[in-house]
Amino acid sequence: MTAHPEPAAAEHAVPRSAAQDHFANRRTFAIISHPDAGKTTLTEKLLYASGAIRLAGHVKARGERRRTRSDWMEIEQKRGISVTSSVMTFEQDGITFNLLDTPGHQDFSEDTYRTLTAVDSAIMVIDAARGIESQTLKLFEVCRLRDIPIITFVNKIDREARDPLELIDEIAETLALDVTPAVWPVGMGVDFKGVLDLHEKRMLGADGQPNGLSWENDEELSAHEGWMANPAYAGAVENLELAREALPAFDLESYRAGHLTPIFFGSAIKSVGVAELLAAVSRWAPPPRTQPAEPGPVTPERDQVSGFVFKVQANMDKNHRDRIAFVRLCSGTFKRGMKLKNMRLGKDITVSNPMFFFAQDRETADEAVAGDVVGIPNHGTLSVGDTLTEKDDLKFTGIPNFAPEIIRRVRLSDAMKAKQLGRALTDLAEEGVAQVFRPMIGADWLVGVVGPLQLDVLGSRIEQEYGVEIRFEAANFDSARWVASEDKAELKRFLESNRIRLAEDRYGAPVFLAPSRWELQRTEKDWPKLVFQTTRERG
Repeated sequence: MTAHPEPAAAEHAVPRSAAQDHFANRRTFAIISHPDAGKTTLTEKLLYASGAIRLAGHVKARGERRRTRSDWMEIEQKRGISVTSSVMTFEQDGITFNLLDTPGHQDFSEDTYRTLTAVDSAIMVIDAARGIESQTLKLFEVCRLRDIPIITFVNKIDREARDPLELIDEIAETLALDVTPAVWPVGMGVDFKGVLDLHEKRMLGADGQPNGLSWENDEELSAHEGWMANPAYAGAVENLELAREALPAFDLESYRAGHLTPIFFGSAIKSVGVAELLAAVSRWAPPPRTQPAEPGPVTPERDQVSGFVFKVQANMDKNHRDRIAFVRLCSGTFKRGMKLKNMRLGKDITVSNPMFFFAQDRETADEAVAGDVVGIPNHGTLSVGDTLTEKDDLKFTGIPNFAPEIIRRVRLSDAMKAKQLGRALTDLAEEGVAQVFRPMIGADWLVGVVGPLQLDVLGSRIEQEYGVEIRFEAANFDSARWVASEDKAELKRFLESNRIRLAEDRYGAPVFLAPSRWELQRTEKDWPKLVFQTTRERG
């Protein structure tokens, strides 16, 4: 029986030559959860279990050596939350993992949605005391829309928690999924003794390390007198037997189709079940999948290089005022220096300095294949939703903008900084931090967000990164809808007669700003040939 691998000496590990491995060795996955379920801590411990970092830190711990590696933005470090989607590439045992750590806060659901378009599987983190929570359910529904297979990690079993059978029932009923246990708890809370690793048929102690107990078959597990004399072990084995009688066995095809989720009970903060979870991603999670596109789906086997931008991050390095477009490669073998066509602009770009990422750390990407996430430095030429392709014309689909729920007017404290404000808003709109609108009448900028925390982040970043102090004021608009119609004359007539309530988004598309829900419904009724859209495809 082998213990978990010791972390490597290197501070971080990223792939040196993608051509050495076929795309089948890629595992591109996200971690989703409700806030405070332990997602960022789990991310940290997965990196530690792989050997990618030497010291795992806590989200809210103080001190440089303890700072969580995936939360690099100042507001994240102050609040102990993730508000951006970090990208981390690392290797273990011949598998290249591309881990996309999504925001847990519901105000950033749009950024999370875009990130989920770039992954092939997901880990869903659930608090053992709280079970399925609202944001978990919303993110799961996004995964279901894209048939993304999910592994469930029930976290914090070392604290007071609900009965494991009760949690399994809730997961199965709420998510309408088949479930099957992969790691089973032995006691919970103050009675926590460790977990049973059902794949390796061994027990891990409360420290997450193998404690020497193993079994060959289920009969041996339940017949071991030494174990069964302990009430915690006996209760765990009895509950496990009940679960196995009622639940299906693990089926790889069912899992990859998104119909079944294997469940791992563990404790991220104590590294219990974390290495086993990473091994399961390596063993079960699918390699790069076919991606939806027009005129037809794109398979990873396709020879020509193609990919799409799912995230743009400005000012990761304040010294260089950089802007990085994160591209999910979908096909072909990419090589540094290649020319790729930006389908939105119809122009070729030469990718001279592509990068692999480990949160803020970066390394030149000489080669990459389908499933990899590559960072491309650019100066505003790439935006979220853009398709990049080597030869054939195509467009990846399914990366929308969502109608904002909160609309605010932006006011400058120093009117002389109007130019800097325009640049800041344009940059951050490209990232998807907020949506930016220019009214057809008036000079003020309007911003649209899903939740109030986005406004805090927007204001903080504009001040920190661009040196511009702003405030937000009520704009007296209840909702925003993109306006479209096949009847161009009717659309033109609407735009000419409603200019006071119209704006343009950053692509120049018309947006109707309704002062109330009633007004929106009335306008929709008065203009039946128009479509008032709550989503609009990006790019």
